[in-house]
Amino acid sequence: MLYIAVLLLAILFIAYRRYYPVKGIQCIRESEAKERGRTVLDIRHYHEVRDSIGTVIPYAYLKRFYSEIPQGSVHLIAGDRVELNLGERFLRKKGFEVPSYELAACKSKGKKGVFDYGV
Repeated sequence: MLYIAVLLLAILFIAYRRYYPVKGIQCIRESEAKERGRTVLDIRHYHEVRDSIGTVIPYAYLKRFYSEIPQGSVHLIAGDRVELNLGERFLRKKGFEVPSYELAACKSKGKKGVFDYGV
């Protein structure tokens, strides 16, 4: 019974980190973030990036190369919500401030604002 409880807690923790949205971040365009003086960080795969004006470090390489990101405010560009949640949590754990994001496959690309429910 104890093994089942521990296994269930581990599964819930992993699901929380991947799928539960990070709250209080703003959805804005890449150009607006650059105007506000934020470092633009694209965490999509290399072959998905076409015209990013910022630093490109895919999420899979973020553990190794996060030291190349300048300290301060970071604007994240991600391919999907899971990638955004994982990248956001990782960067916050390493001491970066991530107040804004942009999803590459976002249906509401022209809209902006703070969403209470996260992504």
